[in-house]
Amino acid sequence: MLDATEAAPSGSAAAETAEALVLGAGFAGLCSAIQLRAHGISNVLILEKADDIGGTWRDNTYPGCACDVPSHLYSLSFAPKHDWTRMYASQPEIWAYLRQVVADHGLTPLIRFGAKVQDLTWNEAEALWHVRTTDGRRFAARFVFFGLGPLHIPSYPEIPGRDAFAGPQFHSALWDHATDLRGKRVAVIGTGASAIQFIPEIAPLAAHLTVFQRTPPWVLPRQDYAFSPAQRRRLRHPLRRRLFRTRIFLAHELRVLGFLGNRTVARAGERMARAHLAAQIKDPVLRAKLTPSYAMGCKRVLISNDFYPSLARGNVTLETAPIREIRSNSILTADGAEHAADILIYGTGFHTTDAFEAVPVTGRHGSTLREAFAHGMHAHWGITTPDFPNFFFLLGPNTGLGHNSVVLMIEAQVRYALSLIAQMNAKGWHAADVRPAAEQAWNAEIQKRHTRGVWTQGGCRSWYLDAQGRNTTIWPGTVLEYQRRTRRARLEDYAPVGPAPAESRNTAPAVSTA
Repeated sequence: MLDATEAAPSGSAAAETAEALVLGAGFAGLCSAIQLRAHGISNVLILEKADDIGGTWRDNTYPGCACDVPSHLYSLSFAPKHDWTRMYASQPEIWAYLRQVVADHGLTPLIRFGAKVQDLTWNEAEALWHVRTTDGRRFAARFVFFGLGPLHIPSYPEIPGRDAFAGPQFHSALWDHATDLRGKRVAVIGTGASAIQFIPEIAPLAAHLTVFQRTPPWVLPRQDYAFSPAQRRRLRHPLRRRLFRTRIFLAHELRVLGFLGNRTVARAGERMARAHLAAQIKDPVLRAKLTPSYAMGCKRVLISNDFYPSLARGNVTLETAPIREIRSNSILTADGAEHAADILIYGTGFHTTDAFEAVPVTGRHGSTLREAFAHGMHAHWGITTPDFPNFFFLLGPNTGLGHNSVVLMIEAQVRYALSLIAQMNAKGWHAADVRPAAEQAWNAEIQKRHTRGVWTQGGCRSWYLDAQGRNTTIWPGTVLEYQRRTRRARLEDYAPVGPAPAESRNTAPAVSTA
């Protein structure tokens, strides 16, 4: 067990030490810190690059920002909230929930704000991870929980002339609230999950709104409503709340069957989406532009009740011709048309397949994460990668979802890591590295399953796929299967590495896997 006063290696600045270091203070980081302490590891630090917690729900403040998973399911199972105001919570309410979780669990003293990670390096002699932040601080820890998330690096399209645009331009994740859209000609590039939320909010403000769509999304009705005071009172009861959450969970679990090849479920979903489009868009030309030509689920399925009506407004144009060039005050499309614009907004999503390489990580034998992922991301159960001992990804490769709440995956991954730590401590191991054969077998299984799924066979190109066309993002199964198979780590999939000093063997905290 590390002493919090332990000095850094000779020649470096003093390092703050911890048994476990958690990177990021979003859902993944907060879940990790709470569960680590609940299972006997009290010496925990959280490094957060910003000056507040929240991750995605702190950064994304665009108009209409909300979750597309029901509130009672998109929350930590051990930190329930009975008084959600809506079935689908908005960004401010989710952010407030996370801040309340921090307060309730006394996490603030553990968080080091403004600690943007510069690099992480495994020290073989000490069997410790050393972390440097961009402001010069240093940290050392036995374990690292990598909770930076896959959706935090905004993606911009590679379009000629981006720098030539004279007016304000910004990404939806970096919304410029100082820019007044009223009476302006606004151009939006993208019709993904963020865009379909903010387009209905800004359409009434703009003099004219031009929306540039590359591929139409599948859109289902949003079954949203405000919870009445009586409903919120009923959900105070733990059993009622648990049953309500379970019912929502099981309903969402059924959706994945269509993605995995069940044509009955798939056709039912497509019929619902087509009926939703037909009911809201009467113009046959516009409806044709909004009709997907690929299988439902190949790209992220979206939910909205006001996206289609916003596109039918008289001051809104949906443009489907490819963009050729961005000019100082217009956008030129491949058909030769020039579309005037005063303000340009990118609703173009995030870098996902390389998000885990944004921070330099150096493991055993000088191996870097970038080198390990050069031909595609991979990790055993999406959690551990060879040559990076005691290093746990959260929402790592092939653990994203297209049908249910990723919070459930985070909790399963933290439970898996705690199970491994408990077994390591029982064996007197100070560090463990996943065996390459175990990780390769897992990855082979996942990629084989993806050859049959809609994500690779659905007739589209999405951010689920990497540069080689492999799906390294989505878990090709139910959440129930993932929870069952990760409930307890198999110690035989790991090998002890580094020193195992007597102090570590004798004083490491006993971690319960209950």
